[in-house]
Amino acid sequence: MNCIIIDDEAMARTIITQLCTHIPSLNLLEEFPNAMQAIKYLNQNEVDLIFLDIHMPDFTGFDFIQTLKNPPKIILTTSDPKFAIEAFEYECIVDYLVKPLLLPRFEKAIQKAEAFGIKRKPAKKVTVEKKESSSGNDLYVNIDRRLIKIDIPSIYLVEAKGDYIQVKTEDKNYTVHSTLKKIADKLPNDLFLKVHRSYIINVQKIIDIEDNSVLIKKDVIPVSRSNRPELMKRLNLL
Repeated sequence: MNCIIIDDEAMARTIITQLCTHIPSLNLLEEFPNAMQAIKYLNQNEVDLIFLDIHMPDFTGFDFIQTLKNPPKIILTTSDPKFAIEAFEYECIVDYLVKPLLLPRFEKAIQKAEAFGIKRKPAKKVTVEKKESSSGNDLYVNIDRRLIKIDIPSIYLVEAKGDYIQVKTEDKNYTVHSTLKKIADKLPNDLFLKVHRSYIINVQKIIDIEDNSVLIKKDVIPVSRSNRPELMKRLNLL
């Protein structure tokens, strides 16, 4: 089985690498100190098995799994035993190893992975809501009893402000008495994403991403932890 290691601790990666040498069926391809580097690698390469740490800066192991549309088999390696029940809600996870890792237990985990089969399964069930689309590329908003037409692709940000929302476009900003959910139902899913309870962004307008925020025009927008995995799926990473 072709495998990779994702763990922010260098010593942990070294230990897993050494354990892999005792298993002839394992072919260790790469090791990564963070999930972002691994995502870029997996966009270009297929693997059969991932040794994945749970606690990593900015991007947990569970966050990482949720970014994968078609995850391989995963063995979690962690010093924290309290996430074992949550872990097995993911069909791709075949075992949960608590550090320090020892060879006999490691071998059993590999046996489970080999018995798991080669068929890959979704990370978890996702319910997709069918959203109402607007008419073509236009959105009409009611401002001062007038219907104003807005070109949807020109919208780069929608922000909730109490009982109002602010729609920001390339040319002009509009303040509308409405809710974020209502306008979200009118915007196309392939362009727009809710990244925070108060913000919807046009993913094609992103200039930069740093930690848990994105830069669009001159606006720095927070990205909630629960919405970050979906944002990472949308990006065309090199």
